[in-house]
Amino acid sequence: MISFDSKNLKGDIYGGLTAGVVALPLALAFGEASGAGPIAGLWGAIILGFFAPLFGGTGAQISGPTGPMVVIFAGAFSSLSGDLSLVFTAVVLAGLLQISFGVFKLGQYIRLVPYPVVSGFMSGIGVIIIALQLARLFGHEPEAGGTIPALSAIPNAVMNPNIAAVSIGLITLIVVFFWPKKLNRYIPNALAGLIIGTVLAFFIQGSPTLGNIPTGLPSFIMPSLTRDTFAIVLEAAFILALLGSLDSLLTSLVADNMTSTRHNSDRELMGQGVGNSLAGLFGAIPGAGATMCTVVNIRSGGETKISGMLHAIMMLIIVMLLVPLASQIPHAVLAAILFKVGYDIIDISYLKRAHKGPRWDLALMVSVLGLTVFVDLITAVAVGVIMAALAFVKKLADDQLAAIGETQPRVTTNEEKEILKRANGRITMFDFGGPLSFGAAADLGHQVKERVRGETRAVVLDFTRVPFIDVSAAMAVETISCDTQKAGKALYVTGMKPKVRQVLNVLNADCCFLEDNQYEERIEALRHILEIIEKERMDQT
Repeated sequence: MISFDSKNLKGDIYGGLTAGVVALPLALAFGEASGAGPIAGLWGAIILGFFAPLFGGTGAQISGPTGPMVVIFAGAFSSLSGDLSLVFTAVVLAGLLQISFGVFKLGQYIRLVPYPVVSGFMSGIGVIIIALQLARLFGHEPEAGGTIPALSAIPNAVMNPNIAAVSIGLITLIVVFFWPKKLNRYIPNALAGLIIGTVLAFFIQGSPTLGNIPTGLPSFIMPSLTRDTFAIVLEAAFILALLGSLDSLLTSLVADNMTSTRHNSDRELMGQGVGNSLAGLFGAIPGAGATMCTVVNIRSGGETKISGMLHAIMMLIIVMLLVPLASQIPHAVLAAILFKVGYDIIDISYLKRAHKGPRWDLALMVSVLGLTVFVDLITAVAVGVIMAALAFVKKLADDQLAAIGETQPRVTTNEEKEILKRANGRITMFDFGGPLSFGAAADLGHQVKERVRGETRAVVLDFTRVPFIDVSAAMAVETISCDTQKAGKALYVTGMKPKVRQVLNVLNADCCFLEDNQYEERIEALRHILEIIEKERMDQT
């Protein structure tokens, strides 16, 4: 159910209007960079910017075209040869996928991508945005889409610069990077750069401009698919949906931290999906939660979805009244604005201190960055998540094996200490210090054999701190128990939880357990074993 909170109406109005001013130059720049044109960027900011907050789950979030989404969209636009029906079919499908992510409550899982992976591919996207704009800053246009053609075009652009474009571009860069913070509260740096750069173009003639921009309402685009294009459209849609979801939820976390609220991840995904689906139907580029605009909105007083919707309404008014003036904006101005966007996306803060943290995390981040720039995003994320998961499993397995391999077992009472002392090495106890995973399974049996020596009379496997067990570990437990039995040692099992017992029972991995040697409490097993050991001593004497 959609509801509105009007308690902060004044703050929402000011926040929404301010965010609209900030979003204007970015929407134009993203539209131009996407290949679909500046007007597609403006309509993306309007359609997504209105419907995402209307149906979404983050109160103060501003949605619209973002750098990461534009990079992926531009790649799809190029690979589909600019066929609008196919390109925007991918956008519609991406929106529908996002809605399904929300319906099936996948928001919590999307946020589980490790920070070095997120940092790596976001930084990679920042590098791509900068690479795509460098030739444009010199007044040239890359002959083909993609990072490699863009990088290849740079030497020629540098050797044959358009002096007017270079001059305007450099001045715009100076403005967007060094615009005073005091003035930024009233005129955002991107808008200042847009105005100053465009005004300069009237005095410095010869820089390529946007030219004629269509006006009026957008046209409906009928989605279409062919057998030959199905795979590439679906791949583009999935990447857009995944990246848009992650980008939006990260921005939602920023909004939560600033407003001391908590967003609804699944509802936010559905709102983003509705907005992107409608954007695709009307030829507008896709987007996500825009961090910079969201921060501006909150700092200006915006707190509820009203602010996001008002931001879109303001953009609509601008489009209807001022679009003809945008035809005079030089390409170099938008390239400079996007250069700053790309720089801001790169995780400079982490890179400055990464060498002080774990080297593996830095290697992971750099690997994902490289794959993002030179291969593709889906490969980068997949490889990054797999590498991070394997590293985590390895660390967990090392900790598990270290706990199992301790020569001095964890004892909790003086009675346990006394029993083990009196047993004089005839009791070997293994305290599994947490979940038993496949990572530790391979070396589990070896660790047990290393510690079970000739004088051992009984082996105690304590499962008290084991909440669950996987198949690999279950097979390892079976091997340990059966090898212990074959070696003539008595095996005792303590503290096993029902879930662990069920897994072992279903797999018949408890085939070497003796019913009489299973105890709820470890101390009970130790008392029983000590009785047997001392009785044997008395019999021997």
